[in-house]
Amino acid sequence: MPLTTDDTPAHLLLIDDHRDIRETLTRYLERHGLRVTAAEDAAAARRVLRTAAPDLVVLDIMMPGEDGLSLCRHLRETTDVPVIFLTALGESTDRVIGLEMGADDYVPKPFEPRELLARIKAVLRRSRSLPVDPARRRGESPRVEFDGWVLDLGRRELTGADGVAVSLSTSEFLLLEAFVRHPGIVLSRDQLLDLTKGRAADAFDRSIDNQVSRLRRKVESDPRNPALIKTVWGGGYCFAAGVRGLP
Repeated sequence: MPLTTDDTPAHLLLIDDHRDIRETLTRYLERHGLRVTAAEDAAAARRVLRTAAPDLVVLDIMMPGEDGLSLCRHLRETTDVPVIFLTALGESTDRVIGLEMGADDYVPKPFEPRELLARIKAVLRRSRSLPVDPARRRGESPRVEFDGWVLDLGRRELTGADGVAVSLSTSEFLLLEAFVRHPGIVLSRDQLLDLTKGRAADAFDRSIDNQVSRLRRKVESDPRNPALIKTVWGGGYCFAAGVRGLP
């Protein structure tokens, strides 16, 4: 039975516009020890998120009004909550985009509730192994400063001491965000994969090393002798700069 760290049932926010799916999954997941709040669309989900901090979100991509990709983008900008997408079998492009935006996993429709439960348990286990970020849990999106740089987490903009913006790819931004939110903490490659790409990167276990190399070329004064993003042999990477702006 999946439990949170304080031995209370994990709280799942289920968002799907099909009533039969919501009701069937709610009954099944609650029988297996989860506390479920169901929402019929993104607007209803946003109302839930104003007053609750779920442990995991299960999110349908195709919904009337605001779609799941847009809501996922909002979640990634304001929270650390894990996201599992529900996708139609032919939506391969949307699945890739969703994973690139930071979703942790996806389950193609039609699916067995047992498979979804297994994915939920796996994502919860991974998310609990990561350092807790209280600022993101409170829904804040601050600007942070480090070594003369300013990173706007809401706009995803990096600006140097000279005021000139530096272009970051989505993966570079997510990696830098993971570092500035956990300064001084050694993050393993697996943890960085979870923080940046979730399941999308499982097949590319060296992708973090490549991303770190690219990011160093943009933020380090001497990328060959990095002072900000330190390699910890046998451990992963550690962001060594002081960070200001995080509550």
